[in-house]
Amino acid sequence: MDATDRKILGLLQADASQSIAEIAERVHLSQTPCWKRIQKLEALGIIVGRVALVSPEKIGLGLTVFVSIETGDHSKDWLERFATSIAALPEVMDFYRMAGDVDYMLRVVVADMAAYDDFYKRLIGTVPLKNVTSRFAMERIKATTAFPVPAPKDGRE
Repeated sequence: MDATDRKILGLLQADASQSIAEIAERVHLSQTPCWKRIQKLEALGIIVGRVALVSPEKIGLGLTVFVSIETGDHSKDWLERFATSIAALPEVMDFYRMAGDVDYMLRVVVADMAAYDDFYKRLIGTVPLKNVTSRFAMERIKATTAFPVPAPKDGRE
C-alpha cells in the first residue's frame, strides 16, 4: 500500500458515497486507475464493505451497554457455542475475547433498560457463565468507524 492507497482509504472511510471522479480528483489520479486501486484494496480484504452509518438514537436505540463476561470454561467447544450464540444476538455490536481479568467484552445497543433486561436474560441462557457485569454509557463523547491508516514502518512509500 502506498501513500495514494492510504489517501483513498481515508477518503472512503470519511464518506464512501463519494464518486470515483471525486476520489480520483482528490488523490490526483484519473478515474480508471483510482477505481482499479479501490478494487485491489477490496480484493486484498483491506476494504471489507461500504455501509451507511446510522444514528442509534434516531432509530430508538438510546442505551449503550458494555458487558464484561467471565467464564469458568475456556475450552474450544465452549467458545464455539458461545461465539455462535453471541453472533445470533443482533443487539451485540462488538464482541471481543480479552486478556486480563475479563474473558469477553461486548458492546450492546438497545432501546432502554427493559430491552437490556430482555437481552441479559437471553445472554445468560446461552451457555454457562461465571460472571456478567454491565456498565451503562451515560454519554458518547467520541465515536468513529475510521481507522488511522499508518505509513509503512520502513518509511518507504
